[in-house]
Amino acid sequence: MSEGRWPLAVPVATRIAGTYPLADTYHLAHMKGQVPGFFSEAAALVESETGLRTPGAPEVRVVSRGEWAERNLATFSRMLAPLEEKIASRLEEAGRNSNPAFARRVIAVETGALLGLLAKRVLGQYELVLPEDESGDVVALVGANILALERQHQFRPSEFRMWIVLHEATHRAQFLGVSWLRDYFLSLIDELVANAGPTPGRLSRLVAEVIEAGRNNRPLMDDSGLLGLFATPEQKSVIDRVQSLMSLLEGHGHVVMDRIGARFLPSQDRMSAILKARRRDPRTAALFRLLGMEMKMKQYELGEAFIREVEKEAGWSALDRAWEGPDSLPTLSEIYAPGEWLQRVA
Repeated sequence: MSEGRWPLAVPVATRIAGTYPLADTYHLAHMKGQVPGFFSEAAALVESETGLRTPGAPEVRVVSRGEWAERNLATFSRMLAPLEEKIASRLEEAGRNSNPAFARRVIAVETGALLGLLAKRVLGQYELVLPEDESGDVVALVGANILALERQHQFRPSEFRMWIVLHEATHRAQFLGVSWLRDYFLSLIDELVANAGPTPGRLSRLVAEVIEAGRNNRPLMDDSGLLGLFATPEQKSVIDRVQSLMSLLEGHGHVVMDRIGARFLPSQDRMSAILKARRRDPRTAALFRLLGMEMKMKQYELGEAFIREVEKEAGWSALDRAWEGPDSLPTLSEIYAPGEWLQRVA
């Protein structure tokens, strides 16, 4: 998949992601046969709960950590190609002491390493953007991580798997059931990548940082992640829109899975409490800070608080206003103050 652009990234990601002892046993085979049926049931429950219609049925895959990392690397390498080329061309213009090929290797290896770390933690993903050589409707579950948590916390496998599937079914309902949402989200990502450019003086500092990072064998990216290398003040508004949208979607996804789970899964409360504690793990905080995704952890809590406050003040159906169009989405400040969003859209 991503071998063409980033040949070093896949082996790095796969090695760092590692394996899990039960990942090659009958437990995984049983999961593969079980989860498509769970998803069909979950999709119907989510449609009933949210009113969002999801035609057809996705392909539900149980993948390894390495496969998850490789699939995301294939997507990332394509999405970040304009930024990668911009970094390389600017380095080339900077003079003979810079090395565009080296910059590409740094980006590939570090992105592979970071996705390898994430691959150890992610449980499921509705694949909004598929690798370049694929098309369709795919939900991927990382079997090793699900098996590991089931064993570590003695979850009932059927309940935990159904609960995870409910979350991904909700994300699929959001992006398929809201006709404009997928294109809007992808347009924000395209805008972040395509319009990235150096602030005054940033280019010369970046060249020096690339060279120094190579000499000292340390990471190139700081706590703002890859896009932070060329972030401009103008892009702050785009970043805010991405963060507010993801807070809404993640919060909505968690509330929906918890609401449905409370009715059908006896161990719902325990599973929810343990996964929330897992997100607050200091190691997770450090990882997301490294990725420039520290907001990611807050998205769950802020988004969930926003959804619950809106429901408390105006009822569950009031959330439908958010799906009317991009202008009806809460801003980042409104995520923190749900009453302001209600006043605006009402």
